Amino acid sequence: MTGIPLAVDIIAVCCLVTILHWHFGNWRKQHILVTLTTFIAWFFPFMIICVIPIDVSNTCYNQCIKDGEPTATSNANTLPTTTGASDNQSLGQLLPNFSESVSSTLSTPGSSIVVTATDIQVRVTCKEPLSYVRDPVLSILWHVVYWTSQSLTWIILPMMQSYAKAGEFTVLGKLKYALIANAIYYGTYLLVFAICLIYLATKPGMYLDGPRLKVLAITASNTWGLFLLVLLLGYGLVELPRLCWLSSKRGFMLSRTRFKLAKLSLERIEAEEDLEDILSEVSRLNDTIKAPHPFRKYVDVILAKCPDSLRNSISPSSSSRSRSAFDRDDTLHEVPTERSLARLHRRLIVAIQRHGCTQCQWSKHMKAAMELEELAENQASVLKVYHRSSGAYAGWFRHCHSPSIEWYWKCWICPWTLRLVAVLMFAFSLMVIWSECLFFVKSPVLSLFAIFIDLARTYYDYIAVEFVCVLTIAYLSICAYYTIFKIRIFNYYYVVGNHQTDENSMIFCGMLLCRLTPPLCLNFLGLIHLDSHITKDSNTVETAYTKFMGHMDVISFISDGFNVYFPIAIVVLCFLTFFKVGTWLLHILGFQQFIGDDEMTQELVDEGAELVKREWRKRQRSEESETRRRAWNERFAGRNTGVPDPDEGGRRRTVKTDNDRSELLREAEPMDYSRRSPDVSVPADQQLIPGLYQSDPVSRPQFLGSSQGFGPTAIPPTRLPPRNIFDDV
Repeated sequence: MTGIPLAVDIIAVCCLVTILHWHFGNWRKQHILVTLTTFIAWFFPFMIICVIPIDVSNTCYNQCIKDGEPTATSNANTLPTTTGASDNQSLGQLLPNFSESVSSTLSTPGSSIVVTATDIQVRVTCKEPLSYVRDPVLSILWHVVYWTSQSLTWIILPMMQSYAKAGEFTVLGKLKYALIANAIYYGTYLLVFAICLIYLATKPGMYLDGPRLKVLAITASNTWGLFLLVLLLGYGLVELPRLCWLSSKRGFMLSRTRFKLAKLSLERIEAEEDLEDILSEVSRLNDTIKAPHPFRKYVDVILAKCPDSLRNSISPSSSSRSRSAFDRDDTLHEVPTERSLARLHRRLIVAIQRHGCTQCQWSKHMKAAMELEELAENQASVLKVYHRSSGAYAGWFRHCHSPSIEWYWKCWICPWTLRLVAVLMFAFSLMVIWSECLFFVKSPVLSLFAIFIDLARTYYDYIAVEFVCVLTIAYLSICAYYTIFKIRIFNYYYVVGNHQTDENSMIFCGMLLCRLTPPLCLNFLGLIHLDSHITKDSNTVETAYTKFMGHMDVISFISDGFNVYFPIAIVVLCFLTFFKVGTWLLHILGFQQFIGDDEMTQELVDEGAELVKREWRKRQRSEESETRRRAWNERFAGRNTGVPDPDEGGRRRTVKTDNDRSELLREAEPMDYSRRSPDVSVPADQQLIPGLYQSDPVSRPQFLGSSQGFGPTAIPPTRLPPRNIFDDV
């Protein structure tokens, strides 16, 4: 067969990774080298996962051929055959997979050949899979993919990550910092590798050569990956089905989201204060170090990393003055060193990344909380019509959308669908845990996935074999990668959609994907008994992936002990995750965790509810302000022709960089004096004198002209301020 299925598989994986990479990353802001490197780091692990089923189906076919081959001592009946042209066609249909030598013999008219009945039965029964690929293709593919991904995860990506965080101002300085930052990281692995080499050198009868060193390097990498994989699976196999089940309980999810918002509020404030302190230092440096000074170029580099609000507030002429501030003797003691500027630059990079991460989390959880509150209100609707507070639906199904369909989907169909999926995922998790504990037992076969593969192979159903492989390895990958994509380490690494994931988080995820995928695939091949080292069967035909990876027999206590029996630890980790032992321990140590009946948890939930109310009021005031401004412009459009609203442009330019307090202070709207009559209840001596607080003589007639019904002595009406204007202060 041709390699069309393999090519289609690779193209589909490439399209999927492109969509994911575009959804999480920001291609416009990221460096092109970072984008390409992280794309490869995401693409190769996904490709390994999707090509493994093709390798398994090919192995099943090769095993069928090997099991049916006659031995030299077999007493099979012989079929003497003298073939002509017509006979050659019939035998060619029965024996489509004969070797070239047999085919050339049959093609000669009048030639004869002795064919056994066993050969006929084997060739007719063992049909090639539709996705069959010749042996060297997969072997070359695994060599390229594995060594490229390992180079990325152990050398290139860690260096790029440290290079991106470096505060130095030259390429050599950044590389030096990256090498020093990774010295401990690389030194630890070199020490472990050296210990393994010493162990092998002192072992009797053991000698080292190129293939053994290759297996040793693969063993060290896969051992670390298997250790990390077991930890992630122990969490994901339990937490993912439970999260799917709890997602159907909208009240629980609303309380949990409010709890997260309360915790994020403090982290957000701390990140803003930290960033403001660093920006104030940068501003002082900008005022101190002027253009002639040699460090001015470093200050410009630091300013380029600052937010737009700070750069716009700095006068462009401040960097082009002819006389430096350092020419005066009274400021010589304030001269910073290049190292101190590099430290400030590094602090600024970390602070901006942390601030951006907290802002992304805040926006995401706030949006989820508001949607859940909206859903809770619609669930009580008697009319069974979904009312949206954010305007009309603008999704993919807007052409067939209706409020009634949306109500039935969100309030009835979706919760029951989530419960059904959670039950199926829980059953699959139990199957994985059972098989992980007993996959090394060969007779009787206790691994459920090995039983499924053997059953499909008995009926030569290669499509069913690939389907079982895809389903199993996809679930293992989802459970393992769920923890990666949801990981939050000190608010520094966080993956969020809508192009809001920073470069360091993309690199971090690429490192873990390249590090976890090879041991995950080896573990899967052990589950389905396609590893002869585990089954202890010399007649087993191994996959091209296993032949390339080797059996790790160089270090016996790893190959016979750790790699076989350590996956049993998944049971313990799943047990701890199911009973939330880690959550309770963190809660006891003082780290606030979401615990239903805890007093502190309830306080944080109430605080989160108040934060959501403030956000609702803030959006409502913004909408009312926009409505009043639009009505104001429409009412006086004839008189203010050509004069734009000065508040409109400024508000749009600064809305993304100001905090809540500045937004509240800026929400003072123009007063519409034409809508109210003079307040006759106020004494005349206490009434406002027209023009007393009106400093602009040009704009005064627009409000006090005779066309509006006010004479020169008319009393302008007063207007009450908006309600709850200072609730957020």
